[in-house]
Amino acid sequence: MSTYIIRYGSMRFLGEFTAHESIPELHHGTSVIVRTSRGQEVGKVLCEATEEACKRIPEEHERGRIVRLMSRSDEVEQKRIREGERGEFGRCEAIIKRMELNMGLVRVEHIFGGERIIVYYVADGRIDFRELVKVLGNEFKTRIEMRQIGVRDETKLLAEYGDCGREVCCNNCLTEMPPVSMKMAKLQKATLDPTKISGRCGRLKCCFRYENEVYVELQNNLPQIGKQVATPQGEGKVIGHDILQQKVVIDINEIGRKTYSVSDVAAGNEVLR
Repeated sequence: MSTYIIRYGSMRFLGEFTAHESIPELHHGTSVIVRTSRGQEVGKVLCEATEEACKRIPEEHERGRIVRLMSRSDEVEQKRIREGERGEFGRCEAIIKRMELNMGLVRVEHIFGGERIIVYYVADGRIDFRELVKVLGNEFKTRIEMRQIGVRDETKLLAEYGDCGREVCCNNCLTEMPPVSMKMAKLQKATLDPTKISGRCGRLKCCFRYENEVYVELQNNLPQIGKQVATPQGEGKVIGHDILQQKVVIDINEIGRKTYSVSDVAAGNEVLR
C-alpha cells in the first residue's frame, strides 16, 4: 500500500494517508476523499509520504486512509456543501447576535461527510459557548465544534493574495506560523512603515523570516558598526552596512565617508579596535 501527504480542510491541514491497493498511483493535485479524525473529507495529494517529506510537516500530523478518488458526484456534493456554508454562516451569526456573545464569527466549515460543523471565531478572551453549542446542534442537526483562532489563522481562512501578488503563504506553503520579530525587519533594511511591513493579518510579514538566516550569516562577515578598521586609504570607523552586496560604509578622518567591499577592508586589515 502507498502512503501520501495530503492537504485537507479549511485550515489546510497536512496529513499522512494510506491508499488501498485498489487505488491507482496518485499524483500531485489529485483530489481524493480521505477519512480523518473529523470525518470524511476532501483532500488534495501533494506528494508521496517519503521520509524526507514527512520531516517537513508537523510532527503531530493526522494519519488516516484514502477512501477513494474524488468522483464527479463527489464534486457536485462538495459544491453543494460549500454553497450551503454561506447560509449556515448567516444562521450561526444571527444566533450569536441573539445570544449577545462577544465573539466574531470567522467561518463555518461543514465536513464533507456531514459528521460535524466547525465554527471558527475570534474573541478577546474565553467564551462560555456551551449553550451556543446546544442551540447550533439543534439548528443544524449535527455535531458542533467550536474553535477559537487568532488573527493569523483568521487571515489563513479568509485572505487570498498578499502584496506580492501571490497567494498568501499561510494559505499555501506554511505548515506552522513562524515567529517574526522587528529585529528581522530592521536587519533586512525594510522600511518601518507599518502599512508596508505588515501582512494581511496586520502582523509582521512572515517572509521576513525566510531570508533571516542568510542575512544573519552575511552580516557576520562584516565588521561591526562602530569598529575601527584599516582600509586602503587609512584607518576609519564602520558606520554602515550593505549586507547583500557585502559592503561597508567607513568614516575616514580627513576624507569622509567611503564605501568598500568587505574584501578591500579585510585586505588592510584586521579590526583595530
